Amino acid sequence: MTSVEVATPAAEGIDRAFACPSCGTQGLTIFHEQENVPVHSCRLLPSAKEATTFPRGSIRLGFCTGCGFIANTAFDASLQDYSVTYEETQGFSPRFQQFTRDLATRWVERYDLRGKNILEIGCGKGEFLVLMSEIGCNRGIGLDPSFVEGRLESEAAERIEFIRDYYSDAYAHLTGDAVICRHTLEHIHPAGEFVRLLRRSLAGRSDTVVLFEVPDVLRVLREVAFWDVYYEHCSYFTPGSLARLFRLAGFEVLDVALDYDDQYVLLEARPTRHARGVPLELKEEVEEVAREVARFGERFAATIAYWRGRLARARSEGRRVVIWGAGSKGVAFLTTLGLGHEAEYAVDVNPFKHGMYMAGTGQRLVPPDFLREYQPHIVVAMSPVYTEEIAALLASMGVDAELEAL
Repeated sequence: MTSVEVATPAAEGIDRAFACPSCGTQGLTIFHEQENVPVHSCRLLPSAKEATTFPRGSIRLGFCTGCGFIANTAFDASLQDYSVTYEETQGFSPRFQQFTRDLATRWVERYDLRGKNILEIGCGKGEFLVLMSEIGCNRGIGLDPSFVEGRLESEAAERIEFIRDYYSDAYAHLTGDAVICRHTLEHIHPAGEFVRLLRRSLAGRSDTVVLFEVPDVLRVLREVAFWDVYYEHCSYFTPGSLARLFRLAGFEVLDVALDYDDQYVLLEARPTRHARGVPLELKEEVEEVAREVARFGERFAATIAYWRGRLARARSEGRRVVIWGAGSKGVAFLTTLGLGHEAEYAVDVNPFKHGMYMAGTGQRLVPPDFLREYQPHIVVAMSPVYTEEIAALLASMGVDAELEAL
């Protein structure tokens, strides 16, 4: 075991001093707590010591009975810095590449985004904005403190200006025919303030389409997917709570859908003069989320016990275990279980991670080819989405291991 204090279901209580960052309802129901977790999951550390002594924070999940939003009430933004050695991209996976290309094509065609100006907030390394530019011959501006120069090999990148900074009032003058924000809103604690700032920036631009993508917390609750609960994600959305937030901020929600094996929520909207826009048939009611919140606590212990037992048995039998996916899920999986040597290495297809170490538990990050010699007995995939491509890679390398996905 490591020194990490693992998560436990919280004794149910109301944090009456905390107002919902999404709708403003006073008081959130606390249902899950975890102490001493790494404040970043995608930071690359050059040594095991730096990884295991990485700064920690607390998770205290609160549920809003007013809108269904979930927030980490213990979140401290001052502990985070996305501008240093932050490696979040999933773009080296063939499956993810196909998903993003399909999504970009769909949005270009649905909203006739050809020869247009596109703003992406939280563009990461810029791959998706480049795709939008390639497919629709668009121009763009991308904002992200973790952007890295020189990694985009596309002539379309010449039509894009990248700004290494966070979106704020200082950039509210930047707009476009489309505003994209993928896997960023869940990292923003004052989610309501952020969406309202965006709405103000679009005053007089009723034709601008707003395209957001976030993880679906309803799936996390139903599957007790504790590996999708980590410090960087301070805001958690269901399809319904995301739609409510945008309608409350003055957007007309055009569509809300699930994608990528129902892991992600996609929201499409436009500014409207009416406070709540056209009535929308939401994916779920708040009461349904409340039931899943209650069940999460009931089933959490059993899920933790299964994985601890599974990996402890493997170690006692002398079987080598690796995890596949050295990102946020991997960090959350290992730290929540309080594991160390039960899984000595973390495999990842992203070459920029290789030779570095995992925040919290300190596993060394290795390329798939490392397994040719290491020959693990068990490979635990951090997402079932990638099982097929992982299995193909293992077979091509002659690795005869049990493959189990979370």
